[in-house]
Amino acid sequence: MTIGTWLFTKLHGAFVGSDAEGNRYFQDKRVIAGRRRKRWVIYNGVAEASRVPPDWHGWLHYTTDASPPAGGVPRKAWQKDHEPNRTGTSHAYRPPGHTLSIGDKPKPHYEAWRPG
Repeated sequence: MTIGTWLFTKLHGAFVGSDAEGNRYFQDKRVIAGRRRKRWVIYNGVAEASRVPPDWHGWLHYTTDASPPAGGVPRKAWQKDHEPNRTGTSHAYRPPGHTLSIGDKPKPHYEAWRPG
């Protein structure tokens, strides 16, 4: 967090809640007629947008006006746990045949056309 974000949060921010990862969510104290109140998140650790849970994402983007309950929205049995965005790391998904994948390259599933 920068000094500017910290100062803005101290002067203008009203704490709304936090999620299981420790991210804290704020909105502007001031209410201006005809305008929406500014909403933002202070990340606990690395600022990575994919770390915002879906229920808080909806609140941040004005999909819903009600902030999520303290324990979060009840999860369904089919929902998976959050995984961080691994794009650009050595743990990124690389399908078989990718130039950076480790191991033998698969043979093509077709036979090239040869004229006459």
